[in-house]
Amino acid sequence: MDNALKSNWALILSFLFIMANSALIALEQYWFSLVPFALVLVILAFVAMDKLMWFIIFSTPLSLNLEELDFGGIGMFVPTEPLLFGVLLIFILKLLYERYFDERIIKHSMSKALYFHLAWILVTVVTSTMPLISIKFFLARLWFVVAFYFIATQLFVNVKNIRTFFWVYLIPLSMVALYTFIHHSKYGFAERPAHWVMQPFFKDHTVYGAVLAMMFPILLFLLSAKRYSKYRLITLMMTIILSLGIIFSYGRAAWISLLAAFAVSLIYIFKMRRSFVFSLAGLAMIFVGIFWTDIINVLEKNEQDSTSENLSEHVQSITNISTDASNLERINRWNSAIRMFQARPFLGFGPGTYAFQYAPFQSSEDLTIISTNAGDMGNAHSEFIGPLAEMGILGTVTFVLIIIVFYYKSANLYYSLPRSELRSIVFWVTLAFTTYIINGTLNNFLDTDKASVPFWSFIAIMVCIDLNKKKFLKEEMTELQK
Repeated sequence: MDNALKSNWALILSFLFIMANSALIALEQYWFSLVPFALVLVILAFVAMDKLMWFIIFSTPLSLNLEELDFGGIGMFVPTEPLLFGVLLIFILKLLYERYFDERIIKHSMSKALYFHLAWILVTVVTSTMPLISIKFFLARLWFVVAFYFIATQLFVNVKNIRTFFWVYLIPLSMVALYTFIHHSKYGFAERPAHWVMQPFFKDHTVYGAVLAMMFPILLFLLSAKRYSKYRLITLMMTIILSLGIIFSYGRAAWISLLAAFAVSLIYIFKMRRSFVFSLAGLAMIFVGIFWTDIINVLEKNEQDSTSENLSEHVQSITNISTDASNLERINRWNSAIRMFQARPFLGFGPGTYAFQYAPFQSSEDLTIISTNAGDMGNAHSEFIGPLAEMGILGTVTFVLIIIVFYYKSANLYYSLPRSELRSIVFWVTLAFTTYIINGTLNNFLDTDKASVPFWSFIAIMVCIDLNKKKFLKEEMTELQK
């Protein structure tokens, strides 16, 4: 009997599962049907982490937010975030068991900047006014950084995997953009439906436009890469789909970010010296400071509203700070964040707490027709100002430090690498990263998987190229000689 049980244990377990699942289905409980899929993913995490990572990357543009689907107010993206939480646990267990990780990554300047960033978030979790909210924020930031920086640096040690990442993320994203375009066409590409036609895959048009803009330079790399010439028709179609998606997202920040990326591209193409770039930036700041009052007066005369369906008029509304509710509400959120920062300048109110704490800090003169005290209309709308309110001055400083290290490494690589595909990757990844930095001054989406996966992956790609450039170049030369 014992031998029979041992030899047929899989059949017995399968039978018990079918019986239990049938009973639950009869009671209209369907969640147990997901158990086999969950077990497969757990096994993958232990025996083939790379395949699980590719699955998460592919799933990201297609993931759904349970909060938007009325699942009891649970703010979680599925299947990505549960999987990332599992990846985080396995990563920690493997570290404890093996007591080893790539020493070059551990000691890299970007890693040190990330340690500082994560450590400060943890400090402000302890002092948070809403500890549970802040713990969730910290865990989410941790699982994105662990998966798409630390684990991704082991994945991207092979340059082929960098190119694979581009395809694996862009293909489902193009599918979502095509779905959105078709859905939007039913409403004549009107401006108001553009805010929600990308649902359930994206919450609204701002994050949708930001992610499309972020991946657009990467698509241009694939379109121009000689190795993908046989896929030129596919990449051209994807480029057209993403272009139309960006245009009809009516995402003004996305449009601005692409213009900024173009400006940065000129700095790299013409290899402008840092002293020259900093001088230009300094002169621009001095000019704005001197003529600030005149600039504000000009902007206040602009009364073009962002609800216009005329694209040129929609562009004009970008500088409307007198009547455009969207622009005025963003200013209201920024002013509220600054007042919160003034109240708690060093430790802030706690990571992730802005939406729950900003209402008392709103000024009556800043309120707009879309203002709310409920905290249900977005966050601080800035990756730079938001941390001031939530984590104090060091919250912003640690994030800015990550950006500085990225551009420092990027510029050094681009200027030192010979003309090659590797240098092209550095160039286009830098432009893609730039689009989010510009978007991040006007919005904050790093609490979503859609933006976080490419953002931290771009950083991991730059670090891997920095550490393995000689090996990558040698592999590229070998390929060319074949």
